[in-house]
Amino acid sequence: MLFYDTKSYDKTNFDLLKRSFAVDITYVGVELNEQTAAMAKGYEVVCAFVNATINRDVIDQLVAGGTKLLAMRCAGYNNVDIKETCGKLRVVRVPAYSPYAVAEHAMALLLTLVRKTNHAYVRTREFNFSLVGLVGFDLHGKTIGVIGTGKIGSVFIDICNGFGMRVLAYDAYPKTEIKAEYVTLDELLRQSDIISLHCPLTPETTHLINAERIKEMKTGAIIINTSRGALVDSQALLEALRSKKLGGAALDVYEEERNLFYNDNSTKIMEDETLALLISMPNVLVTSHQAFLTNDALENIAKVTLQNIKDWREGKELVNEVCVDCKSQGTPLKHSEK
Repeated sequence: MLFYDTKSYDKTNFDLLKRSFAVDITYVGVELNEQTAAMAKGYEVVCAFVNATINRDVIDQLVAGGTKLLAMRCAGYNNVDIKETCGKLRVVRVPAYSPYAVAEHAMALLLTLVRKTNHAYVRTREFNFSLVGLVGFDLHGKTIGVIGTGKIGSVFIDICNGFGMRVLAYDAYPKTEIKAEYVTLDELLRQSDIISLHCPLTPETTHLINAERIKEMKTGAIIINTSRGALVDSQALLEALRSKKLGGAALDVYEEERNLFYNDNSTKIMEDETLALLISMPNVLVTSHQAFLTNDALENIAKVTLQNIKDWREGKELVNEVCVDCKSQGTPLKHSEK
């Protein structure tokens, strides 16, 4: 397997487990894209991450080089042209490495934002113990709207209930066991003091939070996004914060993060003006797509990825396969039947 975009925290668990799964791994530090796909020549399996670019050109290069399986070590696959993989390349993913990691990070962001502990930390490092400007608010009794009640959203709802919050929820596929009140999206936006996003990125959810929807929200509402950056129209968010329509935002993702996040840009001029302005605001908190980053999650990512490869090698059913109905592409079978 050729392992793209390797970080030190990736290698730790994969190196511990690769022998037991009988997988030889070559690690490279570059991302998978049009310029680097040729490196995979001779590798049956390629492992990539959510920031890779996997379009038709990349897929064709991989297939031409002998790659048969694309193992995504993440849950998201919106960066993969799945239709183009049809009949060419099988794709697997890690659907749920740790919903607790992401849900807990979302709550950490919210607590930091409303209690201003990030500003307090910076002050006390300089022996400034003034409390002026650090007034926050209780979460207890506040209304939080959770958009998306899958595994991560469900765990986040449990956490919010533990804080004594009133929880509203919106999902196209409601669950009966959720301890929240399902409402329409419009109703959720109107009533919520805080809105947290936990839904996948699809054509229907792209810019789910846009200028029109922000108008429906309470003045002073807070947005939390630990899901996918493009769920939020960043320019609309910036304008709403400038006008004080919104009271704050905590973002672990950003719609133009691909060439920024996971890399050290501290010595470079930030060319993305929207992100630069967002980060400069005192009521905005940005982390670099780290919500998943716990030892527990990294271990699960390695285990599931290697198990996916083992199942493929042994001809077993790929329970974590991502595929489309190939009938629309002129072939009668689905990937799992090929």
